[in-house]
Amino acid sequence: MTNRLEATFERLRASRRKALIPYLMAGDPSLQDTETLVLELERAGADIIELGVPFSDPIADGPVIQKAAERALRSGTSLLRILDTVARLRTRTQIPLILMAYYNTIHAMGERAFCSQAVKAGADGLIVPDMPVEEATPLSSAATTVGGPLLIFLLTPTSTSSRRTLVARRSQGFLYYVSLTGITGAKLADLEDVRRNVAKIRRVTDIPIAVGFGIATPQEAAKVAAIADGVIVGSAVVRQIVEYQHDPRMPERMGQFVQSLRTAINSVG
Repeated sequence: MTNRLEATFERLRASRRKALIPYLMAGDPSLQDTETLVLELERAGADIIELGVPFSDPIADGPVIQKAAERALRSGTSLLRILDTVARLRTRTQIPLILMAYYNTIHAMGERAFCSQAVKAGADGLIVPDMPVEEATPLSSAATTVGGPLLIFLLTPTSTSSRRTLVARRSQGFLYYVSLTGITGAKLADLEDVRRNVAKIRRVTDIPIAVGFGIATPQEAAKVAAIADGVIVGSAVVRQIVEYQHDPRMPERMGQFVQSLRTAINSVG
């Protein structure tokens, strides 16, 4: 059975379109808001949604997403409650949902139990930013045993040739290229550098490549879409949530922002 994530990239590739992947911190400002926002962002043109699992020490994330994690934890968000939210969403949408979780959160539940519950809830993919591919065997084995979720690995500008090959071989669904050597929310790196590195990755795999970190505007999203198969927008989305969190029209305003990203990405031939 084709995973929703794989099917989406196949459909987009067939129509020569690029994936828009917004990031939401699950539980910021509440899980009910997260559920509403997933549906709104899908209507606005998102192809895939990445849901962050809040963690007390998110080493890959900059201040914007760190603060979002703190707000989510204060609101009582937990991994089990996020999986319940995913299960509720599956009664209303089939958009691919990716969890981004730090390894301690998964380890505390147990790899097999986590993968089983994630698949049962309807999660399609998993990104674990602090889990090197060389140490992923226990989680990979658990995911294989229960039929998911797909494990998505990251490459960076400093990745060696041998590492590009290894990660490309192990990543499922798509490969996440981090556009800069830094944390989320930093300024977009030199696009020529991104172009060169994505080209190097394409020499060793035909798996879709999505680029994230530093993409904040529709113009930047369009430039990255011209290079990659997908565009991941995280901190810029979270900033909008903070700005409009007390506005009753917050979901609509978020939808407008994502629609502006979609329109820009669609302009790329």
